[in-house]
Amino acid sequence: MVDFTLTPEQARIRDTARELAQGPIAARAAEVDRSESYPFDNVALLKDAGLLGLCIPTDYGGAGMDILAPVLVIEEMARACGVTGRIAVETNMGAIGAIMAYGTHEQKKLAADLVLSGDKPAICITEPEAGSAATEMTTRADRRGNRFVLNGKKHWITGGGVSRLHLIFARVFDEDGSEQGIGGFLAVRDETPGLVTGAREPTMGLRGIPETEIRFEDMEVAPAMALTPPGGYARGFAALMEAYNGQRVGAGTVALGLAAGAFELGRAHALKREQFGRPIAEFQGLQWMLADMHMKIELARTFLWRAAVSGNGPNGPFPDPLLAAEAKIFASEMAIEVTNAALQLFGARGYSRNLPLERIARDARMFTIGGGTAQILRTFAASKILGKSLPQTRDGYREAPPRKA
Repeated sequence: MVDFTLTPEQARIRDTARELAQGPIAARAAEVDRSESYPFDNVALLKDAGLLGLCIPTDYGGAGMDILAPVLVIEEMARACGVTGRIAVETNMGAIGAIMAYGTHEQKKLAADLVLSGDKPAICITEPEAGSAATEMTTRADRRGNRFVLNGKKHWITGGGVSRLHLIFARVFDEDGSEQGIGGFLAVRDETPGLVTGAREPTMGLRGIPETEIRFEDMEVAPAMALTPPGGYARGFAALMEAYNGQRVGAGTVALGLAAGAFELGRAHALKREQFGRPIAEFQGLQWMLADMHMKIELARTFLWRAAVSGNGPNGPFPDPLLAAEAKIFASEMAIEVTNAALQLFGARGYSRNLPLERIARDARMFTIGGGTAQILRTFAASKILGKSLPQTRDGYREAPPRKA
């Protein structure tokens, strides 16, 4: 049985995040959405409160905490502002997690210094023709003497044009043209020639954080900036993607926070709004809606916390992949249901941009898509449950490799 009793330090972090979120961050949320501007002011508040890089080891200036600490922060931020919740994910998980697990001392110091100063790293995987089928990426890194030269294009890169640190996934080729596998490469915007930010996607929700194309035009990277996990490039992609389990827990937690924030608005409205001479909370149909919403939120939180604390055991620094996938599926689908139900409680007022419900519903819609669609994650979960590799090709399934002891 998992004990979810928070330590005094975890409770302090949650309370600090809650006070910040319900104060200045909530006050700015509508304007962030309306202006589609990255909330640098909110990032400064997170930095000053010590809520960035919580899992970075103390040797590199971080708090050295486990993954549940940022999960607590992310939920509180997302209750008030989905964009700030998303920033809290990527300043604590994802690329920074991969670098801290697999990087050299110099790489860890570079990444830690940037994140702790307020940078939100960008993880560059998705390409126009390689979305769910990420291993079909065509971006390549060719070894040429004492450097790698990267060419290719990524899209839907969160933070493009804002992020400084980039973790780029590319196919690695030796000098004789033979493919070595997929590796990760670090590059810093404005310091690495050939790193080009392209067009921005006009998104439905989460409008304050840009989603852009990133191009690599003969971008030269020193071997010291190649992130090489154990097993080398042959197993590099699989190892680097382990870090994405944390990102999935973080994304699911943003969805959770959005749902929890919408629920609280709906609950307060149901107690205050009167029709037919009494508060609408007295009507059984709406009572059942609220009960279902509350149950789903509590279940999602339990799912996500269980996945988060699984990173403290034999899985190393990253959450269990099955738990992370299932938690993200459940939380992301729950958020769509709950935010829409909360909007329904408000009737026509919920449909108005004068209230935050329509913004929250738009923001929630992203999370069954980004970071692995709900459909592809179900296939991944099934592969773990069945112990079989289930590629979406015409070749059928293959036996999964035996798990390492």
